Amino acid sequence: MSIPEPIVKKIPNNINALKLFEEDIANLKNKKTKDIIMNFPTVYIHEWKKGKKHEVYIGESNNIFKRTRQHYSKMSDKNKWQHNLLNKNAELYVIAHEHFNKSMTLDIENKLIHYLMSAENIKKVHNGRGNAQNHYYTSNEVDDIFEKIWKKLRKDNKEIFPLQIYIKDSAVFKASPLHKLKEEQQKAKEMIIDKVHSALKNNKRGQLIFIEGEAGTGKTVLNSSTFYELFCRYEEEKNNDEYDLGYECSNCFLLVNHNEQITVYRQIFDKLGIIDKYGQVVYKPTPFINKHSIDNPVDVVFIDEAHLLLTQGKQAYTGKNQLKDIIDRAKVVVVMFDEDQILTTEQYWEYELLQEYRNKAIKNKNYIKLENQLRMNANKEVIDWINSFTKQRIIKNMPKNLGNYDIKIFNDPETLYKEIKAKALKNKTKLSRLVATYDWPYSEKDHKNCQSKYWEVKIGQWHKPWNRELQKKLDRMGKRNIKELSWAEQPQTINEVGSTYTIQGFDLNYVGVILGPSVKYRNGHIVFDPSKSCNEKATRNRTLSDGTSKKFGEELLRHEVRVLMTRGINGLYIYACDDELRAQLNKCTGIIKNN
Repeated sequence: MSIPEPIVKKIPNNINALKLFEEDIANLKNKKTKDIIMNFPTVYIHEWKKGKKHEVYIGESNNIFKRTRQHYSKMSDKNKWQHNLLNKNAELYVIAHEHFNKSMTLDIENKLIHYLMSAENIKKVHNGRGNAQNHYYTSNEVDDIFEKIWKKLRKDNKEIFPLQIYIKDSAVFKASPLHKLKEEQQKAKEMIIDKVHSALKNNKRGQLIFIEGEAGTGKTVLNSSTFYELFCRYEEEKNNDEYDLGYECSNCFLLVNHNEQITVYRQIFDKLGIIDKYGQVVYKPTPFINKHSIDNPVDVVFIDEAHLLLTQGKQAYTGKNQLKDIIDRAKVVVVMFDEDQILTTEQYWEYELLQEYRNKAIKNKNYIKLENQLRMNANKEVIDWINSFTKQRIIKNMPKNLGNYDIKIFNDPETLYKEIKAKALKNKTKLSRLVATYDWPYSEKDHKNCQSKYWEVKIGQWHKPWNRELQKKLDRMGKRNIKELSWAEQPQTINEVGSTYTIQGFDLNYVGVILGPSVKYRNGHIVFDPSKSCNEKATRNRTLSDGTSKKFGEELLRHEVRVLMTRGINGLYIYACDDELRAQLNKCTGIIKNN
């Protein structure tokens, strides 16, 4: 049985237009439509233009006319979002459906907030408090009804309502706090919030909550969702006489030691109005440490990608352990950690030190291990094949049943590149990119030692620029257009090769991985050869706490390969420079090539 079409009406955003609209609905001969709009729950969008972009307020109500008049009664207050409804270009969308109930309108409201917050032309979303619902009688219809609603909204205004696939592929959407969490994530979120509240009420400090999970287990979404929940609960409770949350939102921070992720998080909390209300809440670790003192600890710090924290001094950071310095400056610290994504010697954690923090959290019942793979649309057999390659250093026979995932082995880089580019030209798979192990020279500073126009990945006669090279040739407008986009979202990057430094923490539809000369196959095992890597941060010596100097290149290069090979949601395409590795990959996938 097909789902009926939604009703989507747009009117000018003023009291006279609302009055005429109400009269028109009241006089409708179609009693069903009249009943759905006047007596069923509805969802609505207030929209207005601010400069070159748009702002929106999204809500739901059991009485759209009464609710809208309440908004209009506050239009003159310049300190509230409603005063923007005085703009001549302000409009109101009313959305109704015969299957709407309270739970479904809350879900539709949540999805609209999520999508519009992620849309490029939306500057701000007021009322960004999502309220995703659990299972209810018609919950299986939400996605279909939402798609019908979005198509009607898009038909009216493509600038505000872009193609859904463009939104879903955006870095902001993927890291958004408005995702409906899986059961494992939801339990972790509730535990974290309970632990935070308990610690702050009891005036404890130096509390560590340790969340561990491999790539793709949903750490970033859990992190952003839980952090945002603190702000939402604070907003709801701060004027309550019984308020006892124990924290001030101006004293809560989110840290990440990754340039791409910093940009994404700042976009999210700017669009949701958090930065306007509470100031900058997103920092890299070093500026946060330098700005805050041990004597005056902040309330809460969330750390995404905590494995990227430094464990020795570097440039502006003069300490020895960023996590310790942050714990010293906060009452509660929540970390998201994956040991297999440590990539450089200054991030390297000695086993005893890492276990000290992990065991401290376990002892205090502040430890959670995320197990479920959420990024890759891959079955257990495919995950096992990738794990065997990146962890056990063995190449198993390719599973006969790949399910919805696609793995292909290529015998030259050009064919791999063409396949990835073909995927990137399709709307459904446009976020597909080529990446490589760091086995070719690159420098952010200059091109003094570069013998070509760009720092490049070169394999025989084939060559492509490294990441961030092509943006240097863009004009001012071109650079401004990509300023807020992650590397993979920028259009010119389809002609570049990415690295762990631009792709870590992000998803791709399909990932094409070039395994450079540092990844070999010898005597039945994969070998990681630091002498063939150009990643000095991974291959140089590391001075340990006992004063000895040691290399961890093989381990860190293995991590590098794992990060690259776990980026693809729908597929992994591989070209290996090493002849023996390429031959074994072909053999294990049933492809025999005569060289």
